[in-house]
Amino acid sequence: MNQLAQNNMRHIFNFVIKAFSVFLVVVVAGSAGCTNGKGEADSSSESSRSAKGNAQLVFTEYEHDFGKVTQGEKVAYVFKFENKGTNDLIIKSATTTCGCTVPRYDKNPVKPGDTGTLEVEFNTAGREGIQTKMITVASNASIPEVLLRIRAEVVTNINNNN
Repeated sequence: MNQLAQNNMRHIFNFVIKAFSVFLVVVVAGSAGCTNGKGEADSSSESSRSAKGNAQLVFTEYEHDFGKVTQGEKVAYVFKFENKGTNDLIIKSATTTCGCTVPRYDKNPVKPGDTGTLEVEFNTAGREGIQTKMITVASNASIPEVLLRIRAEVVTNINNNN
């Protein structure tokens, strides 16, 4: 390999190493205080937010797997949540990644310490294979957006696809 090619390779290698280092710093810094691995906010940040008088939306589950379902079937799941904050919680919207998924929730404020539900119905008509749908719940909580996820394996005939 000639000197020019070696210099170019060295510059490319240095650029890749620097870019990867920046990427790692951003990922580590961005995820340092996010969650405890269960979809729940870090408790130290929760208590500081609550002390300021915010609502706090905490779901008991952030994901549901329907397993195998027959194509054309409508399946539903109810996500349960609690307002662990000190102010009323108001869900502003629940939006989905697909028109085949419909969220339903109570629009009334949820008092501190009270619970509520958000039902998600998934229509499997026209779907096949593994399906993953996201639901974005927007509220007045200290963390204003929460993501929920549903999954299903849609089969054309459940008896023939064990």
